[in-house]
Amino acid sequence: MRLIRYNQPYSRGYAPVLRDYGRVPWAGLEGEIDRMFASMPGNFVGESSTRFPVDLYEDRENSYVRAELPGINRDDIHIEMVDGHLTINATRKTKDRDKEQSFSVNRSIRIPDSVQTDKVSASCENGVLTVTLPRREESKPKKITVAVR
Repeated sequence: MRLIRYNQPYSRGYAPVLRDYGRVPWAGLEGEIDRMFASMPGNFVGESSTRFPVDLYEDRENSYVRAELPGINRDDIHIEMVDGHLTINATRKTKDRDKEQSFSVNRSIRIPDSVQTDKVSASCENGVLTVTLPRREESKPKKITVAVR
C-alpha cells in the first residue's frame, strides 16, 4: 500500500504553510508512513512474503541459524551451502478435500569465511530448524595467560 502525497502550496519555497503562515505539524508524516509500510513483510491483500525470519547466534565453538517453520515436514526442507551463502528452502503442503496446495518459503544468508562448510549440520525438532555452523580452529577464540615475574 502506498500513500499518495498531496503537495500543498509553498510560501517562498521553504516550507508548507497554513492560513496563519505556521509550519505544518505533520510535514514528515507521509514519508514515515511510506517507510513503515515498505518495511512490513507481505501486503494486505492476503499474499505473504516468501522470506521468513531467522535467529543468528554463536558460542565459542559454533555459529547457529535458527528458523521457526511450523507445519513443514523434514522432507520438505532443503538446505545447501554455495559460495559462502546458506540457502534454506521449505515447502508446506496442505490438502483441502480433493485438491492439494503448496506454499514455499526461502531464505539466503551470507556465511563468513571462518565456517567449516564441510561440517555444517542441521536438525529439525517441533517445527524449529537449527543449522549448526562450526568454526575453523584458527578462528576460535583462545585464552592466553600472562605470566607475572
